[in-house]
Amino acid sequence: DSEPPAGARGAARARGYQPQGGEDHVQQDAAREAPHRCATCGAAFRRAALLRAHLRTHAADKLDGGEPCGDTSATSADLRGHARTHTGDRPYTCQICGKGFTQKSHLGVHTRTHTGEKPFTCQTCGKGFARSNSLSVHMRTHTGEKPYKCQTCGKRFSQTGNLQVHIRLHTGERPYKCQTCGERFTQSSNLLSHMWIHLQTLTREKPYKCHTCGKGFTNSSTLRVHIRTHTGEKPYECQTCGRGFADNSNLRQHMRTHARNNS
Repeated sequence: DSEPPAGARGAARARGYQPQGGEDHVQQDAAREAPHRCATCGAAFRRAALLRAHLRTHAADKLDGGEPCGDTSATSADLRGHARTHTGDRPYTCQICGKGFTQKSHLGVHTRTHTGEKPFTCQTCGKGFARSNSLSVHMRTHTGEKPYKCQTCGKRFSQTGNLQVHIRLHTGERPYKCQTCGERFTQSSNLLSHMWIHLQTLTREKPYKCHTCGKGFTNSSTLRVHIRTHTGEKPYECQTCGRGFADNSNLRQHMRTHARNNS
């Protein structure tokens, strides 16, 4: 089977699509993990419900282009909601903050951020969630399920976002760029921490002090890395050769040496 087009591939990954490798055992593993395949673009899904939801995007695309879709699985509400993603129409408005939404269900989920309502409850620990998919992700902390697999090293993850961040260790991709100095990062949270450094530099404040040598730092994470120069701790280990590093950025740089050697 051929791989789906780039646009469909991105959407499919978000819904659980597993890329197909060239080797038979990889294809067989992927087929077992995602047995439900779209006949239009080739995207594969673990559950039939996810495939049905995906098929509606094809039907809605046909409707936007003036073609009769003929797909009885797509409701008129689904198609109207999809069309608004192109037109920018947001008819459902939050009465508290004024934010607009393309679908009524999205407004309902948003409203819970104001009310604090968490109708989806974990039957194991009792923790509540505003969204059903958040509950599904949380349940994996109890079951240990890690359905998202790195095709490069085999490491598995409970969330697609964590897998995407991990993949950047192999590719060296750093999509988050500091507009002040140009330094790039693999995660938005790392960029935010970095931006704080610029802010603190402007005010010349270094409130985080090392109790061993007295050196000051602008944020606590930089202090933690510095303390490891005293303790010798190297918590970031290369899964390929076992070498340890005090800072995950040094590990990322090291991983690229393996990538170059294997290319």
